[in-house]
Amino acid sequence: MRNPLPRPIALAAGATTTAAVLQRAAFLRHCVLALVAAVAAVGSFGAHAQAFPTKPVTLVIPFAAGGPTDLLGRALAQSMGASLGQTVIVENRAGAGGTVASASVARAAKDGYTLLLHHIGMSTAPSLYRKLSFDPLKDFEYLGQVADVPMTVIGRPDLPAKTPQELISYLKREGKAVNLSHAGLGAASQLCGMLLQQAVGVESTTVPFQGTAPALTALIGGQVDLMCDQSMQTVQHIKSGKVKLYGVTTRERLKPLPDAPTLREAGLKDFEVVVWHGLYAPKATPAPVLATLNTALKAALKDPALIKRLDDVGVVVVKPELQTPEGLSTQLSSEVDRWGALIRQAGTYAD
Repeated sequence: MRNPLPRPIALAAGATTTAAVLQRAAFLRHCVLALVAAVAAVGSFGAHAQAFPTKPVTLVIPFAAGGPTDLLGRALAQSMGASLGQTVIVENRAGAGGTVASASVARAAKDGYTLLLHHIGMSTAPSLYRKLSFDPLKDFEYLGQVADVPMTVIGRPDLPAKTPQELISYLKREGKAVNLSHAGLGAASQLCGMLLQQAVGVESTTVPFQGTAPALTALIGGQVDLMCDQSMQTVQHIKSGKVKLYGVTTRERLKPLPDAPTLREAGLKDFEVVVWHGLYAPKATPAPVLATLNTALKAALKDPALIKRLDDVGVVVVKPELQTPEGLSTQLSSEVDRWGALIRQAGTYAD
């Protein structure tokens, strides 16, 4: 690089002393200005080159503590924090089927320090809510898919039906006399329940609760008849006998519940629900920051402790090609279309 400083000015023969002093003063002033500019440039470069992250990162969970997405988020936060070299703080912002948290992250600073872990509900929000203050397809940067959580169809301990086939007959016979609980509008349990009713060809009485925990408590206590919810939340209650298991919603049986049939085996051939989860950042977050976060996500999803923890409750870490911005973008777009058609058919909306 060429020297930015000017060459000393040669004095002409016979120049006066005053002229010489002025020339030297101008030269020194130019040198000082050039030095200040150089220091400022170095400082600016250092600021841009500063490593990310330099402080804790917040992972926003759009549901209450203790629920399936919260459990997944806390496991992910621990592993990602180890990779990033910073604490990843989990913050629960429940409300309106996850839209409160999603809107807040969409408006957050575009610096990578506020992230969102959301499930299938990200794809249903545009159809469920007539007024939505964010656009899932336009207001976020996609970091990658995280994990797929199977659903389980469970009943109160004393429900008369004993097998999946008997449950289907029971639903058809009893109709609206059957109370089907869920964790609130937009929750995975509500969506799975909608699909179940459509697959069987019945209309049950749905009973919404403010969260998975109270919905599950009501089922265990016999106040409601049936529920469809994520295996992360239900496996322990199934194994303890607190609820009756009728089937799982995946193509294959689950490792922690090897004796439980799939609903496809029970005769509902097209019935399949997997609650996928994705990691998001606010739109326009700098590309280098996104790259760092995606690297940390991929490293976390290779963590044997995380994989074991999820495997014990039937949760499957997605394949590496889905742990990418492209993998999440494709999934979200296709699911928006899929659930939009179902929700319009069911006529379920929120203002």
